[in-house]
Amino acid sequence: MPKISDKQRESRRQQILEAALACFAEDGFHQTGMADIVKRSGLSHGAVYLYFQSKDDLIEALADDRHRREAVLNSVAQGSGDPIEGLHALVRVYAQWLTDPAGEARRRVGIHGWAEALRNRRVRSSVVEGIDMPRALIVALVERGQHDGLIRQGPGAEAIARMLIAIFQGFVLQKSWGEDFDVATCVAAVDDVIDGLRTTKSDVKRRTRT
Repeated sequence: MPKISDKQRESRRQQILEAALACFAEDGFHQTGMADIVKRSGLSHGAVYLYFQSKDDLIEALADDRHRREAVLNSVAQGSGDPIEGLHALVRVYAQWLTDPAGEARRRVGIHGWAEALRNRRVRSSVVEGIDMPRALIVALVERGQHDGLIRQGPGAEAIARMLIAIFQGFVLQKSWGEDFDVATCVAAVDDVIDGLRTTKSDVKRRTRT
């Protein structure tokens, strides 16, 4: 077998992943076989199995790829000095991804992954890992804001993080269903929720009295 460069090897790997992504987005995990992915990739069975031994390997690789992409998105929020503005930045970045037509297949595969996580521990571990990244970032932003007196002490950082993630997951699901809704208007509503976390004068007065 002739040697190929690292660049060619990575290109071939991405070719297989793109084929798997397309197949999974169209037919889901259970209706897609390795033979479908091989055919879609245009490569031989041997070439595909050289990189991925099973569908689970492909599902995990696609999840890892998504995690890397989301890590870049999350870094936008980390660069903000104001925790509230960091939360707003995170919402805007994810909203852009939500409205990107090129991301439709990845959104659909992500939803298939949520369902598969109910029965497959390996997939569940990958899904939870993907959620843990933005959750930890939101928790850190909220805790910093509470420490600096910018965010009310009442709601816990963990609860706020899970609420915001649940809202976004709902948007992903509705978008993938083909629901016709104005993402910008929904994002404005989420911005209002975030602004509602700000410490008010009455919050300061209550802390002063206690």
